[in-house]
Amino acid sequence: MTAGQPRLEIEYCTRCRWLLRAGWTAQELLTTFTTELGEVALIPGTGGVFDIRIDGETVWSRAERGGFPELATLKQLVRDRIAPGRDLGHTDRR
Repeated sequence: MTAGQPRLEIEYCTRCRWLLRAGWTAQELLTTFTTELGEVALIPGTGGVFDIRIDGETVWSRAERGGFPELATLKQLVRDRIAPGRDLGHTDRR
């Protein structure tokens, strides 16, 4: 991890076979936040979990929100925590 840059974790349910979803989400976030993220970790879990955390703070919890995040919404939530002044281009224009 790059010193001073945030660590993003995606915990996903292995029994639900959400590895591909977690990997795709990680790829999209790494592509968008190429210099702002220090690390993205995929963490296997169970029990229908799909949680996204930045430095231990939950950004999205499938259990709490009742589903998976829309990618544009997730990018905005991540941006608001790691690069609040950043324009996300078309993602910000709905």
